[in-house]
Amino acid sequence: MKDIELAKEIFLKEDMAIVAVKNGEVVFKSKDKGIKPIYTLAREMKEEAFGASIADKVIGKGAALLCGYLGIKEVYAGLMSKGGQLVLENYKISYTMERSCSHIMNRDKTDYCPIEKLSLDTEDPEIFLSRVEEFLLI
Repeated sequence: MKDIELAKEIFLKEDMAIVAVKNGEVVFKSKDKGIKPIYTLAREMKEEAFGASIADKVIGKGAALLCGYLGIKEVYAGLMSKGGQLVLENYKISYTMERSCSHIMNRDKTDYCPIEKLSLDTEDPEIFLSRVEEFLLI
């Protein structure tokens, strides 16, 4: 079974927020909401995640930047923004998704997701990472 298929299977079966699989082994999984799981992967497990495939509930532009930063090989998402798709294409990361949208919205659907806003004016994953770090400390 391919890594992306295994990641997707575990993601769906265990109702995870994210699952990262590399060489047939689960290297990370989490039920945490929002950007925190992929941020944790980027900050604490960059080497382990390099070359992994991930299944994630939502991939916006920011999460896609982190996929590029991590050297992710392939992505499956339940929902992916157009900005996320463009970033993944720029990093030459193959992807599949269930649904696409113009932008990721906040939980009550009244505005853009705060994390999506943090990514709008940058293509640099390091800048985005520092913005997320500040956001999570608030």
